Amino acid sequence: MDTRAFLKGFRFVDSFFPSGSYAYSSGLEAAVQGGAVKNSEEFSHFVLEVLTTGLGKREAVAAGFAHDAIVFGALEIAVKTDWELEAMKLGRELRMASRQMGRQVVRSAAEQSDRHPLIQDYLVAVEAGQSPGHMAVAMGLTLAAAGWSKADLIAVFLYQAATGYVAAAMKLLPIGQREGQQLLDGWLDIIERIGQDAAPQRALSSWSPVQDIYAMRHRQLESRLFRS
Repeated sequence: MDTRAFLKGFRFVDSFFPSGSYAYSSGLEAAVQGGAVKNSEEFSHFVLEVLTTGLGKREAVAAGFAHDAIVFGALEIAVKTDWELEAMKLGRELRMASRQMGRQVVRSAAEQSDRHPLIQDYLVAVEAGQSPGHMAVAMGLTLAAAGWSKADLIAVFLYQAATGYVAAAMKLLPIGQREGQQLLDGWLDIIERIGQDAAPQRALSSWSPVQDIYAMRHRQLESRLFRS
């Protein structure tokens, strides 16, 4: 990947990008209040389970399909994948969070000086209600159009999800920035492996019942810091 391609795509995964991800804990807040996650060890187990059997089997593969859509110039691949994600996300909060963040990404991508025609068409479909606009699809299309490889964009998508969990954990648990960085460092090899496994997959799957249950319970919490 050349420097231009890296920078063009990196701004979409940088914490400065206004995706609104800071407002979501993806079920972690409910898990903490429910007593399932009380310390950094349990937090790490929670995140790794999500990455391994949830995001790594579902969103990571979807991001790879979005890369295929750019390569083959086939909008239908992106739209079909988008609707599969919509059906597989059991909790309303998780669906809405993914859609909000994805729409922020694709709208910004469509405004770039060298706009990709397929991203333009995808945005039209999303705005017309013909495609949900999930984060994995929007990010996959955007980074693929920027020139990122499938393996790289999947890995950075998973890394971004991991950093989101760490950011939420630092508000919910006795975890500081230094420990958060140590956790991320310990997950890098796993994220790389999950990304490599997801790249050649041809079907989405998922098994993350703990995250799904706590994400559904989030709306019933008496006090909340996050929207999911």
